[in-house]
Amino acid sequence: MNYDLLVDIASWLFLIYAVVVSSGYLFAAVFSFLEIKEYKRENIPTDDVTLLQSTSLPPVSVLAPAYNEEANVVENVKSLLTVSYPSYEIVVINDGSKDNTLQRLIDTFDLVKDESLRYNSIPTKEIRGVYMSTHKAYKNLTVIDKANGGKADALNAGINNCKHDLICCIDVDCILEDDALLKLVNPFLNNEKTVIASGGIIRVANSCIIEDGRIIEVRLPDKFLARAQILEYFRAFLMGRMAWSRLDGLLLISGAFGMFNKKIAIEVGGYNTKTVGEDMELLVRMRRMMREKNEPYTVGFIPDPLCWTEVPQQWKVLHRQRNRWTRGTMETLWIHRKMLFNPRFKVLGMLSTPYWMFFEWLAPIIEFFGVLFIVLLYVLGRLDWTIFFSFFAVVYFFSVLYSITAIFFEEYSFQQYKKPKYIFRLVGTAFAEPLLYHPFVMWAAIKGNIDLIRGKNSWGTMSRTGLANPQKKQV
Repeated sequence: MNYDLLVDIASWLFLIYAVVVSSGYLFAAVFSFLEIKEYKRENIPTDDVTLLQSTSLPPVSVLAPAYNEEANVVENVKSLLTVSYPSYEIVVINDGSKDNTLQRLIDTFDLVKDESLRYNSIPTKEIRGVYMSTHKAYKNLTVIDKANGGKADALNAGINNCKHDLICCIDVDCILEDDALLKLVNPFLNNEKTVIASGGIIRVANSCIIEDGRIIEVRLPDKFLARAQILEYFRAFLMGRMAWSRLDGLLLISGAFGMFNKKIAIEVGGYNTKTVGEDMELLVRMRRMMREKNEPYTVGFIPDPLCWTEVPQQWKVLHRQRNRWTRGTMETLWIHRKMLFNPRFKVLGMLSTPYWMFFEWLAPIIEFFGVLFIVLLYVLGRLDWTIFFSFFAVVYFFSVLYSITAIFFEEYSFQQYKKPKYIFRLVGTAFAEPLLYHPFVMWAAIKGNIDLIRGKNSWGTMSRTGLANPQKKQV
């Protein structure tokens, strides 16, 4: 066997893959920049007072699943009740909490059981009770108590019991911008096509100053792990989903904050309780159904920071999260494998699903085997150090420059991190991230693949440190 030929073929395959991936990132950056520029030109600051007085804004049902949220659920619900929007309801779904989440809600918001009959369009675990508030200030609050079934099942229960035609699904511990609903509903207004969903940019709330459920001051986290995720969110939202939005090929709206057409969501059967990637799978299923019915539709995306969330600050928690994300991606691609390279689904079939397969799911696997290939070459004494260091330098500095470009996009668009020292620290993080953070995320993805093959289908414990204010100090 000609081992030299095999080594050459493998080397060229890895090189070609790296060039294709890099080219995809460059195209995404160009499309994202054009989309941000167009959005800034067409969406001048509006008068929120005028919008709030408008009678044309559709009412919205905000669905917030809660599981063992006793410590913060009251404050989080009070925050949601103060969002600026003319007509909306808050539906909190207590998903079989083992602590006093339900009792705290009952006591604080004067809840009483509502015995009205309701029709369940989507099968769910047992509904133990639906509670309404007797207090005028909380008249738009509904609390559902149900047996534990997971986030997807809780959201389906919320869909069954909410009143309005637009549903906004959020994590109960997320912090919304005051005008978040006003902006997120915008794609649903005056659109010739049926808008099936709308999403926005998610930002990292770690270390920010928070008062009464609002971000008062944006601060950069002290921990490297949180800063690396800020860069990751910049790349994912400002340079990834912005590009896919321009191509109308978006396959994912964050489960932390997204708005959906309830009628379409019910028609496809609601959230899939058999996958850990229920947010991605629902949107793909909705898009697939609309394409199969040949009905014109679109998915909106708002490039504004609308929602703030806490990201993991412990390596083991991050590992669980990325493990789950990988399993969710694999499950969704397998469920909808019919779409892959299928011209019937146009951009979705010929571009979006192949991209997610080769550059989201397979990328960590190919990268892992690339590392093993280099180790093998070293053991066999066939590693050309000049070529190795040249290739490593190109990949490393491309990664750094791509992250710095994402920081530029942030400064060009929304400028959330206003202090120059924050920008310098983010740039410094960009240099360290490929060496420290990325290998760990790659390994978590590899473990996700292994766990799925072994049949693991649980979320894992996503413990949080909480978004309590850091001690104020001179900065």
